[in-house]
Amino acid sequence: MAPDTASAPLPGTAHETPADGRRVQLFQVSTLYGAATLAAALDAGRFGPREDARRLLLLSHNAEIPETALRLETMTGYGRIAARFDGTLDWNEAVHPYHPAGWAPRPEEAPLWQRVFRTAWDLGTGPVELIVESIQVNPAKALAGAFPESDLHVYADGLMSYGPTRSDLAQSLACRVRRVLHLDLVPGLRPLLLSEYGVEPELVPDSAFRAVLAEIAEEAADDPGIARTAAVGATALLLGQYLAALNLLTADEEEELHVRMLHGAAAAGHRSVVFKPHPTAPARYSQVLHEEAERSGVRLTVLDGPLLAETFYERCRPTLVVGCFSTAMLTAAVYYGIPIARVGTAEVLERLTPYENSNRIPLTVVDHLVPDLERGEEPAVPGPAPESLTPLVRAVGYCMRHTIHPGLREETTRFLAEHHADPGTAHHFTAERLTLLGLPGGNPTPARTGTSRLRTLARTLRG
Repeated sequence: MAPDTASAPLPGTAHETPADGRRVQLFQVSTLYGAATLAAALDAGRFGPREDARRLLLLSHNAEIPETALRLETMTGYGRIAARFDGTLDWNEAVHPYHPAGWAPRPEEAPLWQRVFRTAWDLGTGPVELIVESIQVNPAKALAGAFPESDLHVYADGLMSYGPTRSDLAQSLACRVRRVLHLDLVPGLRPLLLSEYGVEPELVPDSAFRAVLAEIAEEAADDPGIARTAAVGATALLLGQYLAALNLLTADEEEELHVRMLHGAAAAGHRSVVFKPHPTAPARYSQVLHEEAERSGVRLTVLDGPLLAETFYERCRPTLVVGCFSTAMLTAAVYYGIPIARVGTAEVLERLTPYENSNRIPLTVVDHLVPDLERGEEPAVPGPAPESLTPLVRAVGYCMRHTIHPGLREETTRFLAEHHADPGTAHHFTAERLTLLGLPGGNPTPARTGTSRLRTLARTLRG
């Protein structure tokens, strides 16, 4: 059920005068990293000259309890990003009291809601372009539904862009997507996102993104957290992701993962370490690490302010970044030349369910590219994607979403026929999935007693 149009508040800080006839570009963002990606695309001219359109930044706060989460506007460097736009709007307030992940207009209500948004946000009557993240889900999907005639530009600021689209899109929506803008986090690897609809990926230039990150870091020159970590001469950064919130680990297991990162950094010779917890992670994570650091003789500093990890890279120049499968690991390597290492990636990959979970491709990429710190592998700066990565990612992508990528079946079959038993490949595929899809590495043709089980699996996959 949609909010009542007479009572739903729709505030904004956009231009006060009507903009009839002028093209409007609405940029929907939920993270500062995503906003930085858009800023770099704007600076590189990917959206045309500024004077050609009125640009509005539409903020959405998608945490489970948005009111208690760190707000994008409070993060260091936000003001620099916002200055590139002609105004800002708040999607959460627009759909209050509904959660932004749970509300979308019904198709028959779209004309009404478009009029409401145009009036409340002073959009005028001209064309509106939508630049959104995660088009498969709200709020991007809801926004696209309210403006059904608008062109769509999707931007992807993380490793998920290399994986298949997580759910099917209505053709009426998919045909409006003009491109996928993405960062070159794994040079040489081509995104699968939205490729089944013929959407072409487009790179955000490295130089533009690096310049935006440097600009954000300038704002942190007087930040007490950065000053404190710079003073202790920390050489390693541990990245928290709050995987318990994604049901990938329990809270206790995630605490242990951070401890393992600390032990790995200490074993590699780092005596001064920084931990950057996820903004929504519980405070006890830091407490457990402090206790373990004291036992291990390691100086630990917690960087829990409203900062991007990249700001720490820029201002403190660590010599090691450790994580599980965070995008910030690849950012450290690609844009700063900082050696990276992984901890716990294989275990999370092994227990990831369902198989089509959209975190699978980020895990696959990190597992394949990044050295394992606990196995004594030397931290490194991965170069361009090795020849082995693209066929692996495409094969995993096919097994995740085989119905939308039938064209990948032949190459996946060839790849698995040669490599399904290889140590670096086998753990990326399950025997059940390969059996169901009739691919090399699956179990032999099941006896009649196993037929019902396969049928159950098939129904689960289709559902």
